[in-house]
Amino acid sequence: MKKIVVIDGQGGRMGKSIIEQLKKNCPEELDFRIYALGTNSAATQAMIKGGADFGATGENPMIVNCKDADMIIGPIGILIADSLLGEITPAMAVAVGSSSAYKILIPVNRCNHHIVGCQEAPLGEYLQQVCQEAVKQMKNR
Repeated sequence: MKKIVVIDGQGGRMGKSIIEQLKKNCPEELDFRIYALGTNSAATQAMIKGGADFGATGENPMIVNCKDADMIIGPIGILIADSLLGEITPAMAVAVGSSSAYKILIPVNRCNHHIVGCQEAPLGEYLQQVCQEAVKQMKNR
């Protein structure tokens, strides 16, 4: 069974949308569980409402669950300490970055960082790409 970790902060809207798309579009033969890891309880609750199988909040759950994740999905800020308006601690960024999981990072040009070459696109377009990439990687692993 594959372990997909979806990480989000603030209101959890992006993470919730990712989870909804994965649940809706992934073939049933792919055996996976989605772990919603929020930097705050509002983000975690939103992702659980989106259909996550498990949910937890804060630094330690992120450190623990990134260790054995098969895939990590979230905004690119999850790799940058103090991003997401300070919600990503240095330990969280290290946990994500050092994980051997396949990472699908959504380019978001906010919080004092800009991704060169990243085009501004509606969230829906990114979510379709995220879902397609996640399915492809689950089939290949």
